[in-house]
Amino acid sequence: MKRATFRLQPVLELRRTEERAAAAAAAAAMNAATDADRRATEYETALSASTMPRSLPAGTFVAAMVLLRTAATDASEARSMATAQAEQAEAVRAEWTAAAQRTKALERLAERHREAQAHAMDMAEARAADDLVTGRAGRACRTEEEQAWTD
Repeated sequence: MKRATFRLQPVLELRRTEERAAAAAAAAAMNAATDADRRATEYETALSASTMPRSLPAGTFVAAMVLLRTAATDASEARSMATAQAEQAEAVRAEWTAAAQRTKALERLAERHREAQAHAMDMAEARAADDLVTGRAGRACRTEEEQAWTD
């Protein structure tokens, strides 16, 4: 009996490749989001740890205030970047989930195909066994009249 192949096997392989690529992209996006969050936390920690001395000359005070304002802006931008990276990572993870679902659907079809093939082979074996058994039984139980009639 010729074994039928799963006609969607190339599509299944493509889906698996897409899922692996999506998983790698999700991992990279998660790493980027984690790094961005770490940097933002470092900026915020450095900004909160900075203090102004009690007495400064006017020019130095203005320069320190400008420096603190710039640091606060950098920390704010870093936090915004971390938030954007986290949202991007979530979107990429959702794409990975969708790719995994598409792959899973085709894998279920492939499994059903394998089960149908196994069932067909089992049925063919059972029919062959039945044919052997019924053929032998038919030949062994003939009466002399039946043999005379067929001769």
